[in-house]
Amino acid sequence: MNRELEGISGIKETCLYIHDLEKAREFYHGKLSFDIIHYEPGKHIFFRVGKSVLLCFNPEDSRLKSSPPPHYADGEQHLAFEVPAAIYNETLNWFVNNGITIVDRVTWKSGQESFYFLDPEKNVLEIVPEGVWD
Repeated sequence: MNRELEGISGIKETCLYIHDLEKAREFYHGKLSFDIIHYEPGKHIFFRVGKSVLLCFNPEDSRLKSSPPPHYADGEQHLAFEVPAAIYNETLNWFVNNGITIVDRVTWKSGQESFYFLDPEKNVLEIVPEGVWD
C-alpha cells in the first residue's frame, strides 16, 4: 500500500555547478538582481530567488567535501524560474531589453509559453508562467 507523502510543499533550493563563481555573481546578482545570501570565493555563492534558494557550487571544491556529502556535475544543467502568468510577457520583454539572449521559446500543450536563456556557464535557464504544469 503506497501512501502519499505529506508535508512537502515545494523545492526550497536547487543548485548549479559553476566553475567561475565571479561570473555567476555578475550574472545572477548583477543582471537578474538576485540577492546574495552568502559568497565564499572559489567555493560557492548562494542567491535568494523569491522563497527559494539557488546554490551555485564550484564542482572542483564540492567534490572534495565530506560534509555535506560530495556532489558535483559537469555539462549544461537546467532549471526553471516561475513568474506570475499576468507578467510573463513583461518579463520576456525585460530580458530582451536588458540584452539577455533568448535561445528558445516553447508553447506547451496547455497553450502557455516558456522561454529559455543561458547563464555564463551555458546552463539552460527557463522562465515559466505560474500554472504551466497545472
